[in-house]
Amino acid sequence: MFAVYADQFSKSDPLSALQVGERLDPEVPDGWTTVTVKAASLNHHDLFSLRGVGLREEALPMILGCDAAGYDEDGNEVVVHAVISDPSWSGDETFDPKRSLLSERYQGTFADKVAVPRRNVVPKPASLSFEEAACLPTAWLTAYRMLFTRGELKAGETVLVQGAGGGVATAVIMLARAAGLRVLATSRDEAKRARALEIGAHDVFESGARLPMKVDAVMETVGKATWSHSIRALRPGGRIVTSGTTSGPDLDDAELTRIFFLQLSVIGSTMGTRDELASLVSLLDASGARPLIDRSIPMTDAREGFAAMLGGEQFGKIVFTR
Repeated sequence: MFAVYADQFSKSDPLSALQVGERLDPEVPDGWTTVTVKAASLNHHDLFSLRGVGLREEALPMILGCDAAGYDEDGNEVVVHAVISDPSWSGDETFDPKRSLLSERYQGTFADKVAVPRRNVVPKPASLSFEEAACLPTAWLTAYRMLFTRGELKAGETVLVQGAGGGVATAVIMLARAAGLRVLATSRDEAKRARALEIGAHDVFESGARLPMKVDAVMETVGKATWSHSIRALRPGGRIVTSGTTSGPDLDDAELTRIFFLQLSVIGSTMGTRDELASLVSLLDASGARPLIDRSIPMTDAREGFAAMLGGEQFGKIVFTR
């Protein structure tokens, strides 16, 4: 079958590790099923994999991709949940110490077919296209959990979104606005700030700019480049929810004095559960909110999408189609 995969690692030139070609059909263990992929979306996780982050060399060659929407073996339209928990685990899958994502221990979604546990398949409503549904399992699910499960944000509160433009950040903006939050967003790029206003932000600011107000919470996916600004933007008792470090994890100043003196909460958030994915799908079906797709391109041209993400060119999700 056709697939997009990694057969080596390169920290300095990740695109050199990207391969496009034929791979064997997926193995299907007991309790698993196959999904015929119609659309799959690109995440920073896929670039990290090409650099060897979170992926062991002995697992190569590895088909990349966490997210997909397509048809199950009975012809039903479905969305794939990317978190693979241990068969013995019950409860919140994101707390399972043995969990993994598709494309880490198990072959990923950038292929004609992907094998997943039967419990990892969620029905796709007819109101969502395959391209829209493929945006949900990582970026939009991460945003949903950050805002409502871990951040416990309520209508009327104010949230700051750092680094408007990426898949998680745009999802946070749109979900927060739909939930009745006041949304502020930052970006170094003037065009991305303008787009953030178009998709639901109330106010936008250049990265690092002094804000006219303190916020209840910050949704942080950038890391080193924005951490200090995020902490300084919070009101006393505020919380920062972090789910990524696209600019790097090593902080020049963790702002510990402000954290303890202002009694701030620092909250980690990773992906989301199957139940949260089902709730997110239902929310979009009922509300009419839709994922923002930067571009939709054939999976055969996957290198183009990877290059755009590596260059920070996208605003929203990059989607591959079959």
